[in-house]
Amino acid sequence: MHIPIIMPQLGESIAEARIINFLVKPGDNVEADQDLIEVETDKATMTVASPCKGKIENFSAQLEESYAVGAPLGKIEATAEEAARLGMDVSASQKFTDTEQISKSGINSGKNRVQPSIRGLPVPANAAGASYLSPRLKARMDELGLHAADLAGVAGSGAAGRVTVEDFEKYIASLEKHKMSGASSMRVAVADAMRRSWTRPLATVGLPVILDAVLAHRKASHPKPGPALYALRALAIALAENSAVAGRLVGNKIIHPSSIDVGFAVEADDGVLVPVIRNADKKSLKEMTQRYNELVELARARKLPADATGGSIATVTNFGTFGLIWATPIPLPEQTLVLGMGAGRKVPSWDESKQQFLPVTEANLTLSFDHRVLDGGAAGRLLQRIAQLISEPAKL
Repeated sequence: MHIPIIMPQLGESIAEARIINFLVKPGDNVEADQDLIEVETDKATMTVASPCKGKIENFSAQLEESYAVGAPLGKIEATAEEAARLGMDVSASQKFTDTEQISKSGINSGKNRVQPSIRGLPVPANAAGASYLSPRLKARMDELGLHAADLAGVAGSGAAGRVTVEDFEKYIASLEKHKMSGASSMRVAVADAMRRSWTRPLATVGLPVILDAVLAHRKASHPKPGPALYALRALAIALAENSAVAGRLVGNKIIHPSSIDVGFAVEADDGVLVPVIRNADKKSLKEMTQRYNELVELARARKLPADATGGSIATVTNFGTFGLIWATPIPLPEQTLVLGMGAGRKVPSWDESKQQFLPVTEANLTLSFDHRVLDGGAAGRLLQRIAQLISEPAKL
C-alpha cells in the first residue's frame, strides 16, 4: 500500500517550505518518524519525518522548490498492517492515487507547488500601498508577486503622475538589463515585515547610558550574559511595571500583552531572526543567560525551536555589534516597541564629587515605537527607567 509523504504544518504561521536536501533515496527502508527531507522556512531549517515504516517508493518534490502545507512530497510503500495502524485503508490510498493522476493530466496542475512567498509571518501580508493603482495594474502586480512599495522607483506617465501598466511593463523590461540574484525566503520575509511596519507612524527617542557597572558585572559572571541580555531584562522589568506601553492599538482599544515575552535580534545568513525569551520579567538575568546563549547559536544555525519564535511583544537589538553608535530600528508589525543598544565608547563624564571629568564607557540606548500608542513623554520615561535598571545590573 502506498502512503503519501505530506508537507507538515511546521509552525503556527508557516504556510510553505522549500526543499533543500533529501536525507534518504528511493528504495531505502525507513522507520516511522525517521527524518526524510530537510526543508527551509523563513524562520528555520526543519525536517519532514516519515509517517510510517516502509520503503521509499519515490519523491515527487524537487530540490529548491517550495511546497504548501499539505502538499504531497512523495510516497512510501508500506504493509497493510502499517497502513491500518495509521488509520488508512485501500480506499484512502486509491484517493491519493486518483489525485496524483489528476495532477499528471494537467487539471489543477501546479496548485500544490508554490513559489517562495512572503507568508510565514505573524501578520497577514495584505496591506495596500498609499498611491492609486488601477485594477489592471494590481492584477499584473499580483501575478508577479509585487507590492506598491516595489513601484517606488517607477516614474508615472498617467494622470497626476500615476503609474500606468505601460510604465510598469517598461520598468520590468529594464530590470532584465541588470545583474539580478534571487532573494532568499528570509530576505523576502524581512522585507515584507518592514514594509508593513512602515505603514504606521513610527518615532525614536534615545539617551546615553554608562556601561561600566554592566561591564564589571559581566566580567565576574559565569556564564557571561550577552550585552543585549542586560537590556532585554531591563526592558522586561519596565514593561511588567506598565504593560500598556507595549500594547497594540486595534480600533479604539489598546490590547495589553498577556505575558512579557521579549525577542532579541540575531543576524543570520541574508536576514535577521528573532528568538524569544518567554516570561522574561519572571526570570533573573542569571537564569536566562544559558537559554539566551543557546538561542543565539540556534538562530545562527537557523534551527530555532517552535516555542522560541513568534508571539513576542517587543524586540531588543544590539546594533553596537556593527560599530554603530546610533540607529533607528523598526519594530516588527505585530509589536509596538524595539529597544536598541549602540557600541560602547570611552567618553569623559563629569564627577560632581571629585569636581573633574573621569573616563567612562558610554553607549546610546534608542527606543523606536508606534506613535499611535505612545507619545514622546511616555517613551522617554520608559527609556529612562530602562537606563536606570541597566545601571544596576546586580538587581537584574
